[in-house]
Amino acid sequence: MNASDNQSGYDPKKYRTPDGAPSDIVIFTITSTERTTAKKALPIRELQVLLIRRKEWPFVGQWALPGGFCKETESMYECALRELQEETGVTDVHMESLNVYSKPGRDPRGWMISHAFYALVHDKWLAARRADTDAIDVRLFPAEEALRMELAFDHRDILRDALNKVREQMLTTTIAKEFLPEEFTIGELYQVIRTVVPDFEEPNFMRKITSTQSRKGIIEEAKDAGGQPKMSNRYSQRPAQLYRFTDWVPRLSIYS
Repeated sequence: MNASDNQSGYDPKKYRTPDGAPSDIVIFTITSTERTTAKKALPIRELQVLLIRRKEWPFVGQWALPGGFCKETESMYECALRELQEETGVTDVHMESLNVYSKPGRDPRGWMISHAFYALVHDKWLAARRADTDAIDVRLFPAEEALRMELAFDHRDILRDALNKVREQMLTTTIAKEFLPEEFTIGELYQVIRTVVPDFEEPNFMRKITSTQSRKGIIEEAKDAGGQPKMSNRYSQRPAQLYRFTDWVPRLSIYS
């Protein structure tokens, strides 16, 4: 240590350090199942979460959130990205920090302070998911079903917090874009929102999202090379206007 270090009087031996700093990741996706009906209709969509079945002690054979220990050469965010890539094979996704979990006794291996993240992954990227070396199996579960399971560690608490956060953001930000194709109909957007927030109901959704001043500019009509509106009848008998999200981020306030 240099002179300034000596003057500080800091000695790492005086302090107890955690036995590990893992990153745990709540990976959400929305699955789509086409309806087997003669009349065209939107698919059946369901919010699901990816869980791994543990291979090693503790909680052998129990379902848990994917994650792993942070290396000394990486940040917690970089650790979460690495674990996400190892579990799903993707990195270019929407991922945010959720919270820090440090309740004493949360991990029988010792004093573990977990940094939790949540990621929103389009279901097409999870088709090739695989179990990593520390897992017996990896599987998608409906989010509400996963909340009723006896997950390892305090992962049910983490999942509950992440689900509440995603539901809040679904109504206050444009994260719906993470679950939609680049071009979509208003019906698809509304269905995705309701898939994440089941009690959300807005009979005049189309009018409000396209004309209300506070929301105007979030999405725009998709147009072809000739400047004509693009239409789709994939999920409806009559062609519906296609839209896309813009880069505009609205400024929200509880006072206006």
